Amino acid sequence: MIFDPALIQRGARLKRSPYFQATQRAGCRGYTVYNHMLLPIRYDSFEAEYERLLAEVTLWDVSVERNVEIAGADGAKFAELLTPRDLSKCRVGEGRYVLITDEAGGIVNDPVLLRIEENRFWLACADSDVLLWAKGVARGSGLRVELRELDVAPLQVQGPKSRELVSDLFGDRVSSLGYYHFFEAKLEGIPVMVTRTGWTGELGYELYLLDPARGVDLWNRVLEAGRRYNIAPTGPSDIRRIEAGILNYGIDMTLDNSPYELGLERLVNLDKPADFVGREALRRISREGPKKKLVGVEISGTKMDLNFTRYPIRGGGFITSCVHSPRLKKNIGYAMLPAERTAEKRLEVDAPDGVRSAVIVPMPFIDPKKEIAKS
Repeated sequence: MIFDPALIQRGARLKRSPYFQATQRAGCRGYTVYNHMLLPIRYDSFEAEYERLLAEVTLWDVSVERNVEIAGADGAKFAELLTPRDLSKCRVGEGRYVLITDEAGGIVNDPVLLRIEENRFWLACADSDVLLWAKGVARGSGLRVELRELDVAPLQVQGPKSRELVSDLFGDRVSSLGYYHFFEAKLEGIPVMVTRTGWTGELGYELYLLDPARGVDLWNRVLEAGRRYNIAPTGPSDIRRIEAGILNYGIDMTLDNSPYELGLERLVNLDKPADFVGREALRRISREGPKKKLVGVEISGTKMDLNFTRYPIRGGGFITSCVHSPRLKKNIGYAMLPAERTAEKRLEVDAPDGVRSAVIVPMPFIDPKKEIAKS
C-alpha cells in the first residue's frame, strides 16, 4: 500500500468506493473525505497530473458524487421544486448543471441532474447531505415522490484523448453524444451509464457504474483500453478547475451564498412556470443586488500551492481558492468581496508567507465559452 487509510479512518463509518482496491493497487498517495466516502487525491505530483489531463487522458474515481434519485408520480414536479433552473426543456437522456436552493436563496448543493425517465431523475451531488434536505422538502410538499441514495459509482475519463478511448469502449454512439447527454450500455456485461460530463473543463465523460460489485472490473477494462492513449489515474485537478472557473462546493460556495453572489444567475429562472424553493428570496436579491460577489484574482509572488484555509483580504473579503497555473505562469484564484469593493484595482492578501498584492481579473481564466469541453 502506498497510502494507509487508517491514517484518516477508524472504524467502518467512512464508505469505500467500488474502485477502492484498484486505486490502492494503482498507487494512490492520499485520500480525503467527501460525502462520507474516501476520495483519492493523487497518484503523482499535482502538476504532473494536470499536464496529463491537458495532453492525454486521465481516469478519476468520483464515486463520492453520491447520486440521489427522485422518482414517483410527481417526480418531475418535485425536481422542479428543488431548483430555480427551468427543467421543462430537459428531455429524457439529457442532463443539466443545477443549483438546489433553500428558502433564503442559499445554495444547498450544485449537482449534475440527469433525466432518466419523465418522472425519474438522478442528482450527482457535491459534498452535502442532499437526501436529507430533499426528504424535508418532500414532507411539506404534499407531492407523491420517492427519494433514495443510489449505489452507483461514477468514474471520470477526461482529457483530449477521452473521446477516442470511450469510443473504443462503446462504439459510434460516443462521437454523436451531445454535451450533458447520456446513454445506458454494457461493457463486457458491466452495466454503465455513459455521460458527456466532468469536473475538469476538458473534453470528458463519466461512466456511472450500475453494479458496485464490478468496480475493479470496470477500472481494469478502462485502463487496458487506455494504454494506447497513455492513460493514468489521477485525483481532482484543482489547477485545471480553477483555470476553468469551476467552483468547489463547501469553499467557493456554501449555504450562505446565493447564485447572484457567484455569477451563477444563468441557472436561475425566476419566472419559470413551476414553483421552486427560494423564489421570493432570489427575486428580492435579483432586484436589490447581492451584498458580496465572487471575482477572479491574480496574486503576485512565488508559486502558491492550493490553499488549505481562506486567506483574509485587507479591508474586507477573503480568498476562497487559489493555486499556481503552470501555463499562465501566475497564481490565480477567487476572492469573495463586499460588492462595493469589486471595482477596486488592487487588493492585499494576507497569505501564510506574508502580504501579497493581487489584482481583480475576469474569470474563467481559460476557455471562457467552454469550447474545449463542448468540442
